[in-house]
Amino acid sequence: MLFLEILRSYDKDEKHMTTSHSQQQSDSHHHVPSLFSDFDLYLFGQGRDYRIYEKMGAHPRVVNGVAGVNFAVWAPGARAVSIIGDFNNWDRESTPMHLRHKELGVWEHFVPGVNVGALYKYTITSRYNDYIVDKTDPYGFSTEVRPQTASIVSDIHRHSWQDNAWMLQREKRQDLNAPLSIYELHPGSWRHIPERHQEGATEEDRYLTYRELAPALAEYVKDLGFTHVELTPITEYPTDASWGYQVTGYYAPTSRFGTPEDFQYFVDYMHQHEIGVLLDWVPSHFSQDGDPVHHLHGPQLGNFDGTHLYEYADPRKGEHKEWGTYVFDYGKSEVKNFLIGSAMLWLHEYHIDGLRVDAVASMLYLDYLRDPGQWTPNIHGGREHLEAVDFLRQLNDAVSTQEPGTITIAEESTTWPFVSRPTYTGGLGFSYKWNMGWMHDMLEYMQIDHIHRRYHHNNITFSLMYAYSENFVLPLSHDEVVHIKHSLINKMPGDLWQKFANLRAFYGYMWGHPGKKLLFMGGEFGQWREWNFAESLDWHLLTPPSDPHHAQLRDFVRDLNTLYHQEPALSVLDSSEQGFSWIDPNDSDNSVISFMRRSHRPEETLIFVCNFTPTPHHNYRIGVPYTGAYYEVLNSDATHYGGSGLINDALLPSSPLHWQSCPHSIVLTLPPLATIVLKPRTLENNNA
Repeated sequence: MLFLEILRSYDKDEKHMTTSHSQQQSDSHHHVPSLFSDFDLYLFGQGRDYRIYEKMGAHPRVVNGVAGVNFAVWAPGARAVSIIGDFNNWDRESTPMHLRHKELGVWEHFVPGVNVGALYKYTITSRYNDYIVDKTDPYGFSTEVRPQTASIVSDIHRHSWQDNAWMLQREKRQDLNAPLSIYELHPGSWRHIPERHQEGATEEDRYLTYRELAPALAEYVKDLGFTHVELTPITEYPTDASWGYQVTGYYAPTSRFGTPEDFQYFVDYMHQHEIGVLLDWVPSHFSQDGDPVHHLHGPQLGNFDGTHLYEYADPRKGEHKEWGTYVFDYGKSEVKNFLIGSAMLWLHEYHIDGLRVDAVASMLYLDYLRDPGQWTPNIHGGREHLEAVDFLRQLNDAVSTQEPGTITIAEESTTWPFVSRPTYTGGLGFSYKWNMGWMHDMLEYMQIDHIHRRYHHNNITFSLMYAYSENFVLPLSHDEVVHIKHSLINKMPGDLWQKFANLRAFYGYMWGHPGKKLLFMGGEFGQWREWNFAESLDWHLLTPPSDPHHAQLRDFVRDLNTLYHQEPALSVLDSSEQGFSWIDPNDSDNSVISFMRRSHRPEETLIFVCNFTPTPHHNYRIGVPYTGAYYEVLNSDATHYGGSGLINDALLPSSPLHWQSCPHSIVLTLPPLATIVLKPRTLENNNA
């Protein structure tokens, strides 16, 4: 009954539409069928038309044998909306739009003769004031290269996908108990192509395009054994210095690197080479591209129709002053629909395998980065942002039901409970959560001089107190290698040899620790410089005459990923407490820890021993779970990794001496600043 009443209200509103709007339309327009059904409008008003991008925006279509483009935009605060573009000389009067429904404020118009590639914007005249502004299409599929801001009519259905084999296996590859090793990169600074100025006077370089990036990145990542790449945001953004985290085009891949079809080619190519593609996605805030105080309004979402349409009107909820951005109004169904529609576009139309949702903590708390008096409590008097929580749950429910096999990952830095638990159990519904606590504890620990690490032993053991409270990703992300934080290799104490040894030992511990793995570009070969968004990585470090430690570190990362793939103990029980047990977490005097990773089969057990000091230990005894002999499968101190070569090259027989809560024990050589990995060879196997 409610639905029927809403439809009747639509009909009533259409009959009472102002004469001025109907006079603006040519007679031929009324014979053009709308892309919106009444049910579409109902779903949009409820925030549940998850394919809203199929109607909103600019869509090439043929009507009564005439080719053109159908335009649609949401602007309930507008008195009039017109389309301007290169096809009508940017004339604000020539192409007015039709108000599809007054209360919802959906405007629509079919323009014959417009082709793919045309530039356009919307001219919006507010019904509340003298506000008249030209705005880029919020649902536009493509935008001009900055600093230009016009939308571009695009057809995102031209690419012929060839990744069916990947898509059929994707859900299994991204399962909680599958190895997930993620290479995070910023597409604009991973690698550049040198170019000479037209005048030939100086040298400069440029970005790789999507089509150039695909084969180079796929070959590199696959060789190193990463299962996925994660891109910093490629949703259109105005300033390079924001790295893509202040978004203006939620439906448009940035034109810096090519067209929408070019980006589809990139994803398709990665999939054909068995590499998943994750995308950083930012529903937490958006670019504040205008100055309403001085009536300098930007072309994007802020003050869109003369009202705070997409953002909260109250600046205590609607602005992040420290970031200079607006906060989405999660209380509006249409805004939630806009954001979830964006997520669905990337997952469905671009075959993205998962979304890493940025700055979730800023969404969950009303007082995030706000001083007392600068925020408003919720209806219960608390600091929890209830509307944002509802949005996140709706988002994750929609993703899991509409795009099964894809994943969502929360960048969430607080102790909010059940982030990666299903919504029906009270969780937020994410697939995974970044383990920011582990990252901060370990980076703090690794920067401490070796002689003092014994007093900070808790940093390397505390994460196991909560390792199974969420489905975690262990990140070493871009945020940790910028803003005078130093690169990963430069965070390590000691001389040159010790710096690389420290980093190898750290990576070995990371790959042994429960949780999926993420490493930001450059960390795999120990780039000395902090990351700079405007410059390519220092690839010359991998070739002579550069120090060989860089290439050796990269080889070690490759072998860690190989181990990760080959050994079931590192993944099949990754989300279960049965998959991990300490051998000895308490040897703080020597800064040594030892632990087991388990699978369903005892013979697949792996033992990790980490020594975080430069002191080697001979005849070091550790407990082991089974009788028999043990052998070394990986040692970060091996000479081919740049280590000192202190390895256990012979079998290590167990003795029945009970040690560290284990029924048996072995004696081994523990190299300096190193992680070693052992595996049992049972008596039965020896006899065989």
